[in-house]
Amino acid sequence: MFIKTAHAIKSGAINLLHSAKYRSLDDYLIPKADWEANREKYLERANLTDFADCKATLNALEVKLDERYQRVNQRFKAGENQYLTLRTDGTAHVKTPKQEAVESPSLGTFFPERKYISMLEMLATVNQATNFLSEFEHWQSKYQRAKPASKALFAGIIGYGCDIGHRKLAQISSQINENELENVVNWYFSLQNIQNANDKILHFIDQLELPSLYRTADEPLHTSSDGQKVEVNVDSFNANHSFKYFGKTKGASGVMFIDSRDLMWYSIVISSAEREAMTVIDCLMHNDVVKSDIHSTDTHGYSEVIFGTTYFLRFEFAPRIKGLSKQRLVAFKPRSDYEKLGYVLLPNTRVKEAMLEKQWDEILRFIATIQLKITTASQLFKRLNSYSHQHSLYKALKEFGKIPKSLFILKYRDDCLFRQSIEAQLNKVESSNKFSKAISFGHNQEFVQSEKKVKKRSRKSLKVVVASSKTPLSVGITSI
Repeated sequence: MFIKTAHAIKSGAINLLHSAKYRSLDDYLIPKADWEANREKYLERANLTDFADCKATLNALEVKLDERYQRVNQRFKAGENQYLTLRTDGTAHVKTPKQEAVESPSLGTFFPERKYISMLEMLATVNQATNFLSEFEHWQSKYQRAKPASKALFAGIIGYGCDIGHRKLAQISSQINENELENVVNWYFSLQNIQNANDKILHFIDQLELPSLYRTADEPLHTSSDGQKVEVNVDSFNANHSFKYFGKTKGASGVMFIDSRDLMWYSIVISSAEREAMTVIDCLMHNDVVKSDIHSTDTHGYSEVIFGTTYFLRFEFAPRIKGLSKQRLVAFKPRSDYEKLGYVLLPNTRVKEAMLEKQWDEILRFIATIQLKITTASQLFKRLNSYSHQHSLYKALKEFGKIPKSLFILKYRDDCLFRQSIEAQLNKVESSNKFSKAISFGHNQEFVQSEKKVKKRSRKSLKVVVASSKTPLSVGITSI
């Protein structure tokens, strides 16, 4: 009975009433009756009016896809794409040459002559310019409380961000009281406070001229994300065993997001068993400071569902996919039609338009739910992935995602500068991960503290739940 029940829950035959992961899919989306009654208003609020008509949207994509096939084939046959070659089995292979080094003036005038700057001085200087410490508010706003001393807040940031731990930091500091620091960490270092402080720093950096030197005014804002595996030495829902990465210990995955101006604007800790692709949409919609035009990930951050979702949300998704030559291309016309035109780069299969037309309204309801932030994209993806058999909506999103994925692959094969920009942006996020490791030097770079979510059960009792392996304090430090 238990085995049958487990299979029924995973397949969606049975839905739980009180669950974060196994409720009915409709419970996560805009209510069906409300959607049908106010469909036009929801589409307008979610900026999806242009996609209301399924046939018109697919016709426009068909024109784009035909033009892309024509361009890449004509340039290849004319010898204009010297880095694209065809193997004997008919698959395409592209090379990406390194970008030429650009001479730039020395930045020595921006920094003092001495080699080292203390982290405390750095934090104090940034706070003087941005006042980010004002975002650290007490969890209980009912009573007026005296603000903790700045040195205590700085000590908490350094203790968390460097993985030293606030207790050890208090013990090795002459002017920090251990009990006072523990009280500050417990009541002021919430995830929301840290994100608000980091966003305040980003707002300030966004107004400066120096970061803008990394991109021209008309250049799209290119962002990227990448995860790194980190061992976890505390109890956490996000920690799990993975012999490949952690041996006999537990660990998690920390995903960092950075833009072309080197603004590290978000980070999140997830289970190492989860794919990073689930976090991409949530993080792209995190704040109003960094509005990405193009987002790049490695293979772990890519899926066809993400391609489809980012198209509706008007982000260009440009991942670096391992084994790109094995990816299948789609088209709205039969392969034979392109062969008659003399094309050598051909589609593998046709788009299943009937499936998309049948599920189009559900797709729009799904995207509107994400755009209006009724439910997070990661939560919806987790629910769709929890079915033992693929949900009809998931199949339709995956089928639609093959269209922008094909557009991307054709552009990737045809445009050398586009490939170089993807490589350069992914190099930035990999460098940011190295920087985070350099800062988090304590406890052998393990997560030794976890975030606690405190939920009020009654006037006299509090329930403490370990929610994640670590608050992303490194975001605030690395952004500074």
